[in-house]
Amino acid sequence: MLQEENENLLEKLRNAEELYKGAEAKVIEFEKQVAALGKGVSLEAKLLNRKEAALRQREAALKEAKSKEGVDGELAALRSGVMNAKNEAEAVADRLKGTQSEVKALRSMTQRMVLTQNEMEEVVLKRCWLARYWGLAAQYGICVDIAFTKHEYWSSLAPLPFEIVLSAGQKAKEEYRQTGDDNPEKGKHVQDFSDLTGEGNIESMLSVEMGLKELTSLKVEDAIVLALAQQRRANSARMSISDLKSPGGDPKYMEAIDLSPEESEDVLFKEAWLTYFWRRAKAQGIEEETADKRLQFWIGRSAQSPTSHDAVDVEQGLMELRKLAIEKRLWDASRKETDN
Repeated sequence: MLQEENENLLEKLRNAEELYKGAEAKVIEFEKQVAALGKGVSLEAKLLNRKEAALRQREAALKEAKSKEGVDGELAALRSGVMNAKNEAEAVADRLKGTQSEVKALRSMTQRMVLTQNEMEEVVLKRCWLARYWGLAAQYGICVDIAFTKHEYWSSLAPLPFEIVLSAGQKAKEEYRQTGDDNPEKGKHVQDFSDLTGEGNIESMLSVEMGLKELTSLKVEDAIVLALAQQRRANSARMSISDLKSPGGDPKYMEAIDLSPEESEDVLFKEAWLTYFWRRAKAQGIEEETADKRLQFWIGRSAQSPTSHDAVDVEQGLMELRKLAIEKRLWDASRKETDN
């Protein structure tokens, strides 16, 4: 019975050993599985970590991109604002240029409407010319239908035509000779002339030019020269206006004849006129050599008592002045200076 019981115990022991071995094998297998599972979990954790790191990098890149996009957006907005400001500035500059052009045009127009000092002096002298010759026309019965009215009108603007023109001639003579202040007549002549400057607008110049054209078209000046010659003393040789202006210049070869007071005054008036305009021509560089010669000639003549030869010379001098268009060229030069 004991042997059988031992055998049963041994059998149970063998079974227990087999179970232990089986359990141990399972434990080993389980440990292997656990180890494998740990490795897998560790690998997956590493992968997750890598994925997380990649996501973080991507997130950072996205944030940086978003940041850059924001900066770019701001830069784009700034650039757009700068461009708009530039366009507005260009538009303002264009408007400013347009305004400046308009102002310049208006200024030029205004300047062209306003006469210079020399131009105003010229207006005064031409009014004196008109006042004088319409007065003589009225005196000698030339164009009697309009002479008195014309004389009254121009005399109201130039009450002392002879004195003013002589002052202008004296002023031109003094400027040419560059005399000093010791000349007692210098200040008086210049002052008298400067006190009677014309209106400073172009209408006054247009008015006198129209008046002079009218005087010329009616041949008033020629008729007055003839009337003055006919009034000369009975023992004086009579010269017609055609003789005075004859190219042959026969009177030049005749003996000099004393003139009547009226003729002498007319010659002095025209000598002063010629001296003034040749002085201005020389100052402007117009026919400069001729102007210098003519200035010396008329300045020298003004110191002498006029004779019939002087009467011929002043008529030829006026013809030369008109032929060379000195007055027109002076006007053009003065207008050009104003435009500049």
